[in-house]
Amino acid sequence: MKKLSTLGFRIFALTIFIAGFAFSHQAYAQQKKQYSSVKEALSKSSQLSGSNGPRNVTWIDNGNRYSYMQYNKETESMEIRAYDPATEEDELIFNNTNHTFPSTDSTFEYSSFQWSKDSEYLVFKSNFRPVYRRSGISDYYLYSVNKGTLKLLVEDARTAELSPNGEKIGYERNGDLFVYDLESEKEKQLTNSAKENFYNGRFGWVYEEEFGLAQGWEWSPDSKHIAYWQTDERDVNIFQMTDYSGQHPEYQEIPYPKVGDKNPKVKIGVINIESTNKQWMDIPEGGYIPRLYWTSKSNKLAIVHLNRAQNHLKLHFNDINTGTSRLVMEEKSDAWIDVFDFFAGINHLFFFPKDSEEFFWISDRDGYSHIYRYGYDGQLKNQVTDGNWEVTYVHTVDYRNNRIYYNSTETSPLERHLYSINFNGDNKMKHTTAQGTHDISMGSNGKYFINRYSNTTTPTQVELWNTMNGKMKVLENNSSVNDFIQSHIYSPRELFSFTTSDGQQLDGYMIKPVDFDPDSTYPLLLNIYGGPGAQGVYNSWESNGWNQYLAQKGFVVVNVNNRGSGGYGSEFEKIVYKQLGKWEANDFTETVKYMAQKDWVDGDRMAIRGHSYGGYMTTYTLTTHPDVFAAGIATAPVTDWRFYDSIYTERYMGLLKNNKSGYKQSASITHAKNLKANLLLSHSTVDENVHIQNTMQLMTAFTGNGIGVDLRIYPPGAHGVAFNTASYYLLYETYTNYLIEHLK
Repeated sequence: MKKLSTLGFRIFALTIFIAGFAFSHQAYAQQKKQYSSVKEALSKSSQLSGSNGPRNVTWIDNGNRYSYMQYNKETESMEIRAYDPATEEDELIFNNTNHTFPSTDSTFEYSSFQWSKDSEYLVFKSNFRPVYRRSGISDYYLYSVNKGTLKLLVEDARTAELSPNGEKIGYERNGDLFVYDLESEKEKQLTNSAKENFYNGRFGWVYEEEFGLAQGWEWSPDSKHIAYWQTDERDVNIFQMTDYSGQHPEYQEIPYPKVGDKNPKVKIGVINIESTNKQWMDIPEGGYIPRLYWTSKSNKLAIVHLNRAQNHLKLHFNDINTGTSRLVMEEKSDAWIDVFDFFAGINHLFFFPKDSEEFFWISDRDGYSHIYRYGYDGQLKNQVTDGNWEVTYVHTVDYRNNRIYYNSTETSPLERHLYSINFNGDNKMKHTTAQGTHDISMGSNGKYFINRYSNTTTPTQVELWNTMNGKMKVLENNSSVNDFIQSHIYSPRELFSFTTSDGQQLDGYMIKPVDFDPDSTYPLLLNIYGGPGAQGVYNSWESNGWNQYLAQKGFVVVNVNNRGSGGYGSEFEKIVYKQLGKWEANDFTETVKYMAQKDWVDGDRMAIRGHSYGGYMTTYTLTTHPDVFAAGIATAPVTDWRFYDSIYTERYMGLLKNNKSGYKQSASITHAKNLKANLLLSHSTVDENVHIQNTMQLMTAFTGNGIGVDLRIYPPGAHGVAFNTASYYLLYETYTNYLIEHLK
């Protein structure tokens, strides 16, 4: 036998070591518990994600204490408690098992609550019956913290809120506004003009869904007035839907304006609570009124107006006694202008601190979202933040100390960190230190905050911090998550970046099979959403049970921050304007082609899957890039933007009359004849958001071209498709089996 050279021996030894390591790694993975089914994997997601620490945190006493909910194992009840970070005193505020519904023996139950500004009362929302995404009908109860008494205030109201002085509660019921005086225990009706599809103090479907608010009225800071929207939807086209239950199915009717349709008409009124006198505000004709704000001057209301194309914003100050209007500032854009950020969870981009004649506004006018400071005369005082990064959330405008606390992407678009800065842009401080994505809860004085964060190697950590002195206390370290992944198979999220063929760098993550072997080849699933402003890839903990089950079954799971995503500046995000689908599909195909260059990815066994906008992008990518994917799964997809609502669609596609070719090219239906991949479509017949019309017309286009696809209809499931736990498990079992059938 020929002797091995020294180099040859080293190579031989290294080969044996690698093989042994791979074998021991696979053996170790096999020793860990595996999921027996999709159902088990989904049910274990909570054990992968762990606890987020204190629940339903609300900062009270000007930010010096916070209330939270906690389950008491001894009493088997849910408690509301209040914690003082300075003294570490933890006070029991309310335990529902100690209270019954008034005049009954039934234990009191509630879905949410709000504090009065003086922290002396709680208003409970009970018997909640959902209507749309953010709204529903409820009964409201008042609890006195000092007296320990609970009483019913109002039944069947859509929204209710205590006045700032704590003396009254305002509410909207059946399309009209009321107030209830807590001392006299008398109700006063403020408006009386409600009719079918005509309301005071509430929105219709499209305003609520696309501008992000459920409450269509606001107390003045001095508790003397209420400003409100009056919404007239009588000329809006009606959408009908049914779940086909019963012998003679009932149809629900919703005013729903589609692209180019007549929109709801709105007026802004101000009511004097004592006299009930009303004054209508002068507002521009047409377009939208997406926001109103009370300024620090008791007689001035700030009203935001957007034109229908949503690329021209005007801010007016209106005198509430006369209704007269003064233009304070305006902004124009070549694309669209945002007034809130759904994905960041920030409802307002304007901020009006009290006791100050200035306001702040988040704008991307310089290419990145930053904070700008204005005087009430409309003159720009200064740009507060600047740089090639984005402000993603403003937590507190501390007018006493002239300081703003905000989250941004300054460290990385894949992370969120807390910073603060003086109003004039000086003395910026970074308050979070650990790598990852930080979710902040902060009081109005900016003194304390709860920091929830994670990264790809660290499950959620929950800590209490003082903004000046640093970390005070660990509230949750989720050691149970680490214990769980020691005993169960787990494949972590791995971040990666690559450059597309046209020179754009994209960030993504991959989840490899749990018994990953670089000498094997695996099928790949690109799991996406991709809509404007959204972001799918963060430096955060991977806790999706379905992803883990797919990794167990030998799939590589990938996501990418495609062009159109938020967090990377307006050029990256707004390139999709008037041509939805084009760049997103380009980046999805570039991503999987990049992955297919790896020896361990089988480029002939790749799939794409998405829900809602992700469903749209699945069908659009498969029909415009037909040779890339072997299979796709699209759930509740838009398939032609002319079928979707006016506010969302025209924001990103422009007006139909100005962009007919763009609308045609962005429709999956237009390209249906090109489909080559296996496709599974799922939809609900009572999806009031993305109507099943989208899937039905796409099915017609496929069938008319002799193309067969698979279809699953879940009648009662709304936009989520699944309508109970069993149907949720079934839906994901169907997804999984489809991937195994066509890729394995």
